[in-house]
Amino acid sequence: MDRATALVPLHYVALGARGPEDVVADPHGRVLTGVADGRVLRVHHLGDPRTARTEVLADTGGRPLGLELLPDGDLLVCDAERGLLRVGTQDGTVRVLVDTVAGEPLRFCSNAVALPDGTVYFTVSSRRYPLGEWIADIVEHTGTGRLLRLAPEGGEPDVVLDGLQFANGLAPSADGSFLVIAESGSRRLTRCALTGPRAGHAEPFADLPGMPDNLWREGPDGPVWVALAGPRVPPLDLLHRTPPAVRRTAARAAVHAPYRPSGTVGVVAVDDAGRTVHHLTRRRSGFRMVTSVCAVGDHLVLGSLREPGVAVCARPAVR
Repeated sequence: MDRATALVPLHYVALGARGPEDVVADPHGRVLTGVADGRVLRVHHLGDPRTARTEVLADTGGRPLGLELLPDGDLLVCDAERGLLRVGTQDGTVRVLVDTVAGEPLRFCSNAVALPDGTVYFTVSSRRYPLGEWIADIVEHTGTGRLLRLAPEGGEPDVVLDGLQFANGLAPSADGSFLVIAESGSRRLTRCALTGPRAGHAEPFADLPGMPDNLWREGPDGPVWVALAGPRVPPLDLLHRTPPAVRRTAARAAVHAPYRPSGTVGVVAVDDAGRTVHHLTRRRSGFRMVTSVCAVGDHLVLGSLREPGVAVCARPAVR
């Protein structure tokens, strides 16, 4: 891992709602996000807090998490309560694409990517715990995360990978030959081959200095930006080596304990070889639990599961 440099905050933009968990930039420099009350928002002019404004695109009736902008301008929305959705950004229509997998309700759908041929891959973070008890899955280390595939014609999704540790963000490689998956529970990125003799197989891609959340690919040839929701916690690493019964007991306690996110926040950018291009961090940050990052012009925009707005930071120089 390269030496970290400072993450420089510029300003904050309040959204009038809590929890912009994922942020994605559109071709016009606007940022789309989903918030805790179920609304999907589009934010204009984030570079200047005096002129920034927010418009409501839709209401999913659930809890939107990961977003994927489609070529026609609509959105794929991973809703923790309703499943995988398609949202019309012009008329606000919400259509359910997947809400069950093999007869089991799709819960805690986390992130999605759409490939050029129309295939959609999406993650499920946990099959044991809902979003409101996410920390229990991290503590118990359940390994119940999944990568799923929805064919262009729709139908029943296929399970591509099972046993992932809190599967989260997704990003395709530049050539479309593999996917990068954030495994929050293992503090790593995993590579899943989409083509060739290893298609459908996973292997380690990059170890990280913290817990990865959403991923965002900056254009076809740019890096993959990784939000680090929290730093590594050595006692947690040790707990994960204990018997399952011990971890389950700790998970039950964690759900009922007050959670205060770390004041250390960070983002990482990696290339398609898993090498670190940027590592930016800030201690004693007032903006906490960074769960997403995207680049807009000279800025990085940070989202958070907990904050009532987004943070705008300086973008590092291209290496």
